Amino acid sequence: MNYFLQGFTLIQTKGLKRFVFIPLAVNLILFSCALYALFGQIDGAIIWLVELIPDWLGWLKTALSYIIWPLAVISVLLVFALIFGTLSNWIAAPFNGLLAEKVEKHLTGQDLGDTGVMDIVKDIPRTLGRELSKLGYYLPRAIGFLLLFFILPVIGQVLWFLFSAWMMAIQYCDYAFDNHKVSFKDMRRTLNQSRGSCFSFGIGVSVFSMIPIVNFLVMPVAICGATAMWVDNLKPKVLNDSHH
Repeated sequence: MNYFLQGFTLIQTKGLKRFVFIPLAVNLILFSCALYALFGQIDGAIIWLVELIPDWLGWLKTALSYIIWPLAVISVLLVFALIFGTLSNWIAAPFNGLLAEKVEKHLTGQDLGDTGVMDIVKDIPRTLGRELSKLGYYLPRAIGFLLLFFILPVIGQVLWFLFSAWMMAIQYCDYAFDNHKVSFKDMRRTLNQSRGSCFSFGIGVSVFSMIPIVNFLVMPVAICGATAMWVDNLKPKVLNDSHH
């Protein structure tokens, strides 16, 4: 969790601010439009659902209208945080990798290579391919957890939250791994070795993703925090594994 919170300090670091701007702008635009659209539909959906109940059960209609609202808001925020976070990461992926690279250079003093505009363009196919790998990992699991989400509302919400936390860790830690050409499979194995740290990091990202206004900052903050965790905790494990 501390690594995620450290990201709030890193995005304010001189020399890194300009690399934060594009991920921040993408997040701001997508999240604003999506939140506006989603919450605009909740009220109508709840009214439609309550109207399905016969009039003679008026007390039940009133009770449900109060109960469904908080459940609907929590459900929307949980699903929204992961799905739209994934979409915004797709769009900003090349720039997210660049931000991770600059954060690592700031923390270690080591340059990872050229980072001109042409280098970003050249890396787009590889970066999008990496995002496809994440999508292939995510989709079948997301479908299963979404089914549980609706079949067993409370248990399903808890499981979805934990799944979201794990996916947040995978999403944001992956940029530093990818910058070092560590395969997606090897990256997952390394994260499994630090499952406690990754879950607590992902829980921090998930919680802040559900807080209006603050969630606009989550993408760059999480990239910075995950890169700090890579430098301190995950990179040594990768180097140790490569020696064996």
